[in-house]
Amino acid sequence: MSQRPEGIDLAARSRARRRALQALYAWQLSGSHMNAVIDQFRHEQDMEVADLEYFEDLLHGVEKHIDAIDESLKPYVDREVGQIDPIERAALRLAAYELKYRPDVPYRVIINEAIEVTKRFGADHGHSYVNGVLDKLAGVLRAPEKRS
Repeated sequence: MSQRPEGIDLAARSRARRRALQALYAWQLSGSHMNAVIDQFRHEQDMEVADLEYFEDLLHGVEKHIDAIDESLKPYVDREVGQIDPIERAALRLAAYELKYRPDVPYRVIINEAIEVTKRFGADHGHSYVNGVLDKLAGVLRAPEKRS
């Protein structure tokens, strides 16, 4: 039986991650300012069913820490981060942000969510790549949690 942190709607967080993946994908391709992407998603997407605060935290967090996130991914990817498929790159960046800066979220939840959004939006076997990279990254960033 999984434990639900008090006051957190896990389904709304899951929807926030899906929307954040789409927004990050758009940001990566457009080069627009993150606030413009967030505003666009607020108006175009069904955001009332998502955790809007978490959605914005993910996107601003990735934007703010993009260099550190990409640097943390480097040892575990087989090419430059910028050359990774845009959906997989977005999923890796979102999950790496959560692994590195959101210790309140269990690493298994982060990895499972990244796999699911990659299955939904990415290439056929993209989720396997994302799983492999994030499992290695979690082994470093969440070593004590992974051992328990």
